[in-house]
Amino acid sequence: MLRKPVTLVTGANGEIGHALVHRLAAAGRSVVTIDIAELDPRLIPVVHRAFTGSVTDTALLERVLAQFEIDLVFHLAALLSTRSEFTPVTAHQVNVDGTLALLEFAQHEGESHGRPVVFVYPSSIAAYGLPDQDTKTRAGRVREDDWNTPRTMYGCNKLYCEQLGRYYAHYYKQLAAKPPSGVDFRCVRFPGLISALTVPSGGTSDYAPEMIHAAARCEHYTCFVRPDTRIPFMAMPDAVDALLGLAAAPAGRLTRVAYNLSAFNPSAEEVRALVAREFPDSTMSWVVDEKRQAILDSWPADVDDSAARADWGFAPKYGVDAAFHEYVFPNVRQRYA
Repeated sequence: MLRKPVTLVTGANGEIGHALVHRLAAAGRSVVTIDIAELDPRLIPVVHRAFTGSVTDTALLERVLAQFEIDLVFHLAALLSTRSEFTPVTAHQVNVDGTLALLEFAQHEGESHGRPVVFVYPSSIAAYGLPDQDTKTRAGRVREDDWNTPRTMYGCNKLYCEQLGRYYAHYYKQLAAKPPSGVDFRCVRFPGLISALTVPSGGTSDYAPEMIHAAARCEHYTCFVRPDTRIPFMAMPDAVDALLGLAAAPAGRLTRVAYNLSAFNPSAEEVRALVAREFPDSTMSWVVDEKRQAILDSWPADVDDSAARADWGFAPKYGVDAAFHEYVFPNVRQRYA
């Protein structure tokens, strides 16, 4: 029996997964998903098949492999940054062991149908680690190969998985008489992401979307960072565009395995001011969580994304004003109407 060619999306229930699955389905792709929880009912109509289970479950991956021909993987499943600090061993199991299992799965799949599987992996700004606020200020726009000294388990996991992907793409079984080539690994380092359509779920950068959603719900928000905290962000539609754009890029144009992305980098106070103008009755206070603040202070205030722009045409549609006034605020108002 011929296997059906499909795109595999892990972690489809997450913020990125929701938007990505809808975009893939709208483009006519048959999508198969794997998620630790049952698939969100809103996604079921646009998904060809939904598997419930862990990406660390090799028996589950073998079932998928037996039934479908995978030519494109978006591996979104992960334990996010804040939660990873409380359960570092579990974070390693999910974020690293799960990625390794899926890379091996993609390798076998590529060998079985004689062409590399494109494997798109979202890494993170957490892969960076600057030692202090003064260094962060002096560093300016940080390039991909600078300050790769993360201080969180999540950042360590992401940086190591970038290297695993590089290995599978270029050096897998390199001592064999004829080394196989089955994975075309491509990676973006996402900044903080802001979605109007899903509620944030445990990221250290989630103070910005949390602020917005709380204001729209007429709830008081206590912000856990200093007003001067500054990291790069991008709107969720641009994040999905980036994943799809990188997946579609000709391999010969790519000069890197991992690419920085950014669109705008407001301070927390600047985000608060935008929210307050849109929701004048909203209330907010500042109570700094020193541990989470220290993590954010180790991330760049901005990143150099010139390689992504040059190699595969990354060009975010949403600057700060458009992101908030054209995307976030109208959709959040509609969500909570």
